[in-house]
Amino acid sequence: MTRLRVGAVAAVTVLVAVAGCKDGRNAGTSGPERTGRGGPALAAAGSLTVKGRAPKTGYSRDRFGTAWADTDSNSCDTRDDILKRDLKHVRFTGGTCKVSYGLLESDPYSGKEITYRRGRSQVDIDHVVALSDAWQKGAKYWDFSKRIALANDPLNLLAVDAGTNRGKGDGDAATWLPPNKGYRCTYVAAQVAVKKKYGLWVTAAEQAAMKKVLAACPDQKLPTGGNPTTAPGRFRAR
Repeated sequence: MTRLRVGAVAAVTVLVAVAGCKDGRNAGTSGPERTGRGGPALAAAGSLTVKGRAPKTGYSRDRFGTAWADTDSNSCDTRDDILKRDLKHVRFTGGTCKVSYGLLESDPYSGKEITYRRGRSQVDIDHVVALSDAWQKGAKYWDFSKRIALANDPLNLLAVDAGTNRGKGDGDAATWLPPNKGYRCTYVAAQVAVKKKYGLWVTAAEQAAMKKVLAACPDQKLPTGGNPTTAPGRFRAR
């Protein structure tokens, strides 16, 4: 009788382990506000390659392809995809792609509530890792397909207050952090996740700033998911 009971427990253990593997899969549309089961962000920040910033020579937005390319092939451009993901009470014009109205209930960068209206928007879609920063830390040497993927990856995109975002420019964690201190751990973890996913390096000052922020939240997880690191072959860039 004891042997039967032990065998039953072992069988249940195997089933639970298998189920756990399935639960660990990442959704392809997740963005930086979601957290996953990867290692803590602080440890990941320490694992990033540290090098000096390369010159900005040769950078242009065109190097990352046409803005908001539909790389996930859902017939909506990337900007509208992120607006749909991050805004509440969304309304559309001419179908279910073009967002005409929505509410950013709590802007992650400023903490303010912001209304989005198409054509006179106070909402930007921010590249959490700025494209110019990426260019100077590895993307200059990639093929265009990987650069296009980075520019349109939901993991690296976030709807935010336009004014606050434009104050960020192409800053990294050493030169700019969100004024909303409650969001800084999530923001830095997102930068770490993107740089780790794409193999971008960080400067020594940047890594020190990341570690300083994440030391205050040592259990912070890395965001996961997003799109593949290679865009479909139909897309081109200079």
